Amino acid sequence: MSTTAPQSDAPRPKTLEEYVELVDRAIFALEERRMGAEYDMASLGNAMGALNDLEQQLRELRLSLSNGRHRFADSDLPFIALAERQSDDVLPAKDLLRLINRTHRQGLDIEGP
Repeated sequence: MSTTAPQSDAPRPKTLEEYVELVDRAIFALEERRMGAEYDMASLGNAMGALNDLEQQLRELRLSLSNGRHRFADSDLPFIALAERQSDDVLPAKDLLRLINRTHRQGLDIEGP
């Protein structure tokens, strides 16, 4: 599973399965970041709580996707404001989170190339 974050202009996923994969990648990236920070707590400072909150919110999104309760809507997902407050050093997967949020707002790219 790759944790390479897509660019902010990356195409939105075309299927629900691709969207779920993005969420899974973001959860994995946060888990890796948190585990790495356990060896160097100074690298995160006060951001460990934010990472834990982000991961929990992504897991809730993942659950809502898997049980069919998620509804795409033209509003931000709750985690995006928290993500935007983090530096890129603390949260290197920020572009991935932005793509997840953009897809939630605009829907799946079913009309893409």
